[in-house]
Amino acid sequence: MAKTLSKEERKELARKAMEARAKEPAKKQGAGFAQLDADAKKLQN
Repeated sequence: MAKTLSKEERKELARKAMEARAKEPAKKQGAGFAQLDADAKKLQN
């Protein structure tokens, strides 16, 4: 069974995750419906 984390431990993990995201921003691959359409074409093939 998983160990429950204290509030401080959860805050620390969230802070580390946010810092990691800030260091490596996600690459924007398109927006909204254009991205959905592209994904749908990939799945059809």
